[in-house]
Amino acid sequence: MEDLIQQLVQWLHTMGIHPSHETAAAVGDAVGQAGAAVGGAVAPVVAKMDMPALIALAAALGWASGFRLYAVVFLTGAMGYAGWIPLPEGLKLLMHPAVLTASGFMLLVEFFADKIPWIDSLWDTVHSVIRIPAGALLAAGVFGADSATTGLVAGILGGSLAATAFATKATTRAAINTSPEPVSNWLASFFEDGLAVVVMWLATQYPVTFGIVLAVMLVLSVLLLIVLWKFLKLVVRKLRDFFGSGAPAPSSA
Repeated sequence: MEDLIQQLVQWLHTMGIHPSHETAAAVGDAVGQAGAAVGGAVAPVVAKMDMPALIALAAALGWASGFRLYAVVFLTGAMGYAGWIPLPEGLKLLMHPAVLTASGFMLLVEFFADKIPWIDSLWDTVHSVIRIPAGALLAAGVFGADSATTGLVAGILGGSLAATAFATKATTRAAINTSPEPVSNWLASFFEDGLAVVVMWLATQYPVTFGIVLAVMLVLSVLLLIVLWKFLKLVVRKLRDFFGSGAPAPSSA
């Protein structure tokens, strides 16, 4: 700052203006006080997240993990790495370059796999055992470093949100895949890509607004699952067959 003031004084000299040393010192003190005031006002905001912001982040991590896990991990880690949001201690691992690289790579793989009819359903089936536990772990990580009990509660709720989002996505895709054209599948996939970004942005920037939006999404999810009940049963049957529980029992001798 002092160097900048000196350069300004020298420039004024070249213009024929000769401020006194007292004037320059006064200007420097005023600028310094203004900077300190701004810094003092901003520092408490960026130093840590308040409780509504933490709750919104945990809910967003759980919900969005149900349909775009790798995007959620990458976006959260990238925002923390860039200093856009102060991540809780339990989530700072997401900022590690190795985690960012791995989640970024899987984000790209999922982006293309999710655009191919029936491959998307297969991808969802495989990730049914990954997204829900991951959503629970990410939500728990928001509070787990400070309180084991609060972290457990957040994990349970985060896992429930992830399961709801996953069921809605998988059921909707099962219904869409009955159509021979791929356009509807692409539109649904791009919508989910954008939704993941919007969910994380809202949760970190406008926690209260995100809470309202999340409540609306939960209601819509329940309605969709009721309307598409036939396809939900199809998804459950495919999951049961995939994990072997649907295999016929051996006949007795």
